[in-house]
Amino acid sequence: MNKNLSLIILVAGVIVALLAGIGTYTWLHKRTTVQSQTAATRPVVVAAADLSWGKVLDASQVKTAPFLKSSMPQGSFSQPSEVAGRTLLYPVKAGEPLFETQLAPTSVKVGGVSALISPNKRAMAVKVDKVIGVSGFINPGNHVDVLVTIENLTKTVLENILVLTVGQQMERTGTQEKPVPVDVITMELTSVEAEKLALAASNGKIMLALRNPTDTNSVVTRGVTVPVLLSSLGAPVAVAARSRSAVIHKSVTVINTTRPVYVVQGIKGGAVTEYKFNKEGE
Repeated sequence: MNKNLSLIILVAGVIVALLAGIGTYTWLHKRTTVQSQTAATRPVVVAAADLSWGKVLDASQVKTAPFLKSSMPQGSFSQPSEVAGRTLLYPVKAGEPLFETQLAPTSVKVGGVSALISPNKRAMAVKVDKVIGVSGFINPGNHVDVLVTIENLTKTVLENILVLTVGQQMERTGTQEKPVPVDVITMELTSVEAEKLALAASNGKIMLALRNPTDTNSVVTRGVTVPVLLSSLGAPVAVAARSRSAVIHKSVTVINTTRPVYVVQGIKGGAVTEYKFNKEGE
């Protein structure tokens, strides 16, 4: 009896060990399969070096890098030949993937600024300095307002204008274009806006005001003149001076009953000046 019991216990132990081994093997196999699937990669086209906007791509400027399939970005490319001949709309850093949204349509066969312009828009450049360019804080993709000062009037004439390029222009050498440092800002405008900018640049001094990227509201202004500017911080004094002048103007000093003389005091810059005249303006 004892032998049978021992045999049964031994067989049961073997069966339990066998089941445990099978379970462990199955679990490890599933885990290995999941890890293998998770680690599966596919090639993605990335920039081989820093690439500037407006560049027509060729196979030497890009390369492929492995990316996890599970985190594969939409709109990417797997072969350098897929982007060859396409024009880059935005700058790309070395190692960054290229996406369809960063490239001009396949119908665009040329590079440079012309590839960046939206349909029915125009690109126009204006010469600026560091002050006009908001001390270098304006970058491509920003939106600005254009102000012009003509004689004694400053007025906002254009709003929410897209900046295409800053601080450089494209110089063509043969069939290639290369950036040349100059003090210009190129903006994307409609035909009417381009006419306004041309008139403002030729008849006055232009300034640019940088906008918040989320602010697209239009604000209609009347412009600022010199009298309005000078009265903005001196309004209480100006009101007092006008009130005093009005009181003085009503007072009449009669020196000669036959020829009354009017005395008016003018206040300017703290100095008081008296003006005397009779009814005929003498």
